[in-house]
Amino acid sequence: MAAQCVQNSIDNLLPRLEEKSVKPPRYISTFRPSVKCEAAKNKAQCKTMGPAKVAVPTPNNFLQKHSKEPKLPAKKKEQDSKKLPALSVPRRTDRPVMGIQSKKNFINTNAVAAIKGLPKKPQPIYVDRRQGDKYLLEPSGLVPKYIKKKDYGITPKYVTQRNEETKRAQEEYEARILEDLKKRAMKRLSDDERRTLLQGLKKNWEEVYHEFQGLPVQIDTAPKKLHKEKLELQMKQLEHDIEVIEKHKVIYIANE
Repeated sequence: MAAQCVQNSIDNLLPRLEEKSVKPPRYISTFRPSVKCEAAKNKAQCKTMGPAKVAVPTPNNFLQKHSKEPKLPAKKKEQDSKKLPALSVPRRTDRPVMGIQSKKNFINTNAVAAIKGLPKKPQPIYVDRRQGDKYLLEPSGLVPKYIKKKDYGITPKYVTQRNEETKRAQEEYEARILEDLKKRAMKRLSDDERRTLLQGLKKNWEEVYHEFQGLPVQIDTAPKKLHKEKLELQMKQLEHDIEVIEKHKVIYIANE
């Protein structure tokens, strides 16, 4: 019912103009021409897909057999003009010298050389185990060849230099220690000072002992236990110092 009332309204008798939405103009950058020029300038046709047009070979220039195999460079005339090296083998046309005879008795000569000659020394070998294989001794490294060197037994230079540096450092250290000892010379306590020090230690012990005697009989808290242990340690240290001073009549102290 309400829809029918809206359709029959006076406002609907006049035709209404449809309002069309106007789109804003598309944004175009002011740098677009310069960007196009730069892109066209830097673009190359052979970067990805190859050149646009490839030169087609002519029918006369067809691919021949063995045309792509590597070829050796041609010989130069200088190499051809060089003479061939002398051969160690006689040529086919050479003729041996005939008619030469020797009166040497090779049998007697060989016999005399064998009798007077020194016997051949056997080559030294070594065996790794009882029933093992034999190996040459000289290349094995077991022969001490190093003792035949010119510098065998001579101390190397770097060792001598290091020893000198160590000796110099030790002397400097000892000199520094002596200077420190001279600065910190020991001082002897006189009898009056020793007596005064002993009396002061005994007085301190009496004060600590008096404080220790004043402790309560029942010690049931942690602070009381700690205070008692502290007093006991002080008394023990004072007793030790008093005993040392009474035992030694001569006492030296270091100067600060």
